[in-house]
This record gives sequence, C-alpha cells and structure tokens, in this order.
Amino acid sequence: MTNSKTKNKPWFWIPLLNFASGFPYVIIISVSVLMYKNLGINNEDIGFYTSWLYLPWVIKPLWSPFIDLHGTKRNWFLSMQLFISIAFLIVGFIIPTSNFFILSLAIFWVAAFASASNDVASDGFYMLALEKEQQSFFLGIRSTFYRASMLTGNGLIILLAGYLEHQYGDNQKAWSYTMIFVGLVMIFLTIYNYFATPKTELPIAVGETEEKNFATVFASFFKKKQIGLILAFILLFRLGESQLLKMLTPFLVDKTNVGGLGLATEDVGIIYGTFGLIALTIGGILGGIAISKQGLTKWFLPMILIMHIPIIGFILLSHFQPEYLIYIHLDLKYFVIDYAFNAYACVVVIIEQFGYGFGFAAFMMYLIYVAEGESKTSHYSIATGFMALGMMLPGMLSGYIQQYLGYGNFFIWVFLATIPGIILSRFLIFPKDFGKKVD
Repeated sequence: MTNSKTKNKPWFWIPLLNFASGFPYVIIISVSVLMYKNLGINNEDIGFYTSWLYLPWVIKPLWSPFIDLHGTKRNWFLSMQLFISIAFLIVGFIIPTSNFFILSLAIFWVAAFASASNDVASDGFYMLALEKEQQSFFLGIRSTFYRASMLTGNGLIILLAGYLEHQYGDNQKAWSYTMIFVGLVMIFLTIYNYFATPKTELPIAVGETEEKNFATVFASFFKKKQIGLILAFILLFRLGESQLLKMLTPFLVDKTNVGGLGLATEDVGIIYGTFGLIALTIGGILGGIAISKQGLTKWFLPMILIMHIPIIGFILLSHFQPEYLIYIHLDLKYFVIDYAFNAYACVVVIIEQFGYGFGFAAFMMYLIYVAEGESKTSHYSIATGFMALGMMLPGMLSGYIQQYLGYGNFFIWVFLATIPGIILSRFLIFPKDFGKKVD
C-alpha cells in the first residue's frame, strides 16, 4: 500500500494535519455553543440541536470503507479540508440573516460530514505512512496538536469573537467576521497540508477492491475478541465528558445569579488559549512519551484517572463561585494592556487541560489497538464512530439535565458519570507492551 518511507518527515506534517482535523471539529461542536449562546439561543436548544452535529462522526463507519477502498487518503483529506473552508465562509455570511440559527446549523451539519471524512482519511494516512513504533511515539504529538486545535478554537477564536463583540457592540457582526476568519484559517491549513504531506501512499489496485467490500470490512470489526466489552467501554468512557463539554462554556459565561461564573467571552478565550494550551501541550507530550517508554498496560488506569479527576475542580467552582481576580498591567511600547482574570477558574482549567492531554493519549492508543489488522482505517473509524455516539446522546440531554439540577449538582452528576468507563477499563485485555517503543 505504501512506497518507501525513507523520505517521510513526520515532524513536518503530523502537527498541522492533526490540527486540521481538530480545528473544524471544535468550531462545529464547541465554538458554535458559545456563538449561539451569545446570539440569544437558550441552553436547552443549544444542548439538543448542537449535539445532532455529532451524527456524522457517529455514522462515519457507514462510508469509511468507501474512503478506504477508493483513491488515496491524501486526496480525500485535502478535498474535505477545502470543502470545510468554503462551508465556514458561508456560515460567516449567513449569521447576519434573520434565519441564521436554522441555516447555520444546516451548513455546520454538512461541514461535519466533510470533517468526519477528513478524520477517516487523516487517521488512515497516519497509520499507513508511519511504522508501528513511530505511531506510538508520535501519538502524544498527534493528540497534542489535535487538542491544541481545539484550544485554538475555544481560546484564540473565542478571544477574537469577544474582542469584536466589544469593538462593534454587535454580536452578529462580531461572529460573522469570526467565522469568515475561521474559513481563511482552514484555507491556509489546506494549502500547507498539500505541500507538507508526503505522497507515500498508492491508490488501491482494482484486484484489491474486488476482494474487499463494505459488508466484509464492516462485519470483520464485530468479530474481534471482547467486542461487546470494547463497545461498552468506548460508548461509556466519555459519558461524563460529553455532558461537561456542552455545558462548560455556558457555565463560564452565565451570570452568577443563575449559578455561572460571569466571565466575559474574551476571558474564556484567554484562559483556554494561553494557560490551557500550555498545560495541554505538556500533558499530551508526556502522555505519548509515557506510553512509548513503558507500554499502555502500565499507564492505562492512571491516565484515565488523571483525565477524569479534575472534574472535581468544576464542582468546587460551581458551588463556591469564587471571584478572586488577578490583574495584569503591561505597558508596551505602543499600547497598554490591562487585564483581570479569575484565578480559580484559571487554575482549574490548567489542571483539567493537563489531565486531559496526558490521559486521553491512553484512550486513543487503545482505539489504535482495537483497529489492528486488515482494514485498519475502516475499523478505526468504526471505533471512533461509536465514541462519537457516546458523545452525541448524552450531550443532547445535557442542557435539560443542567437546567433541572443546576450547575453545582450537574457537575457532581458529570463526575459520577465517569465511573462506568473506569470500571470497564479494568476488564479490557490487550498486549502488555502495546505502544511501547522497540529499542
């Protein structure tokens, strides 16, 4: 399937290829939540309708064999990234219209299909273009830049939107310009990936396509050992996180009299885009190194716990609603920066992002193990499709649960929801040294 990999330079293409996978995902799934919140949509509608945007990632296994069996993964992800770029530009022009909610949701949904296809092709390209020992080493880098793209969306893009909101005093205009900028960023990523990614992959030969078909590729996944336990673990592992992600941004920006922290849009952007990004990067790199040094078995449970325990920080924030501010005054040559941020919220985000970066590497490495064998691209997409289903269904109910419980009790429920995945993880079987780099 691949030519010689001697000319492959992973450090040049892995970071931004995975950034280009995570960036549209975070805009569609996460940034849209704050956008709709600031444009006047209520929590129930936000939680319900934006959770439907997960659907393309849920059902991507239905068309992943087509991507696996036709053309090259490189051509697929380049085409999808260009399509996503255009979709974001269109959303930017739709926002000022009277029917922006329905129209933008429709465009986001179409873009989500392209983004899910981009993920299938990028994941397959990663597994085909790298040797197995390289995959475990670069897993931390890969997951770090994927997550960095999410923090760019939740950080710098939101910071830009918050700045424009204050600059124009018009949220629709601010978010319109923000989404146009997002489209331009995707165009840049597409162009970079066109020149940076190696042409190591050959199209599938006609004979190979005839030997495989959708039914055999799809059915073979469900013949794996422990498949029932595997699917239960994948579906439940992110049960708490799926609800946390939907309601965390509304919690940060909601007024204190309704249980929120009352942060401004740019506060959220700065906290996630600076402190959170640094913590995530360190955590992700250390997570990948830990697995490559000692294997997945040794780190599986510790990484899962480190990923979930920081939710306690949000429980404390919601119950005490601390308002201690740290002030920053920078007198630069051409302008002065005066900024105050919630120190407690910042500390919780730093801990949570480090834990997420460190711990999520274990889950992604396990999905690579599940996909081992023939048709690994399709099998990996099936596994991540079930993961998306585990994000979609609880996320749809998160707004209603939060409104019923209030933010304080909601975060307690989110923490309890992580327990089933932790319990199931103890019954999974995989090679002791899986992911360990061979010396």
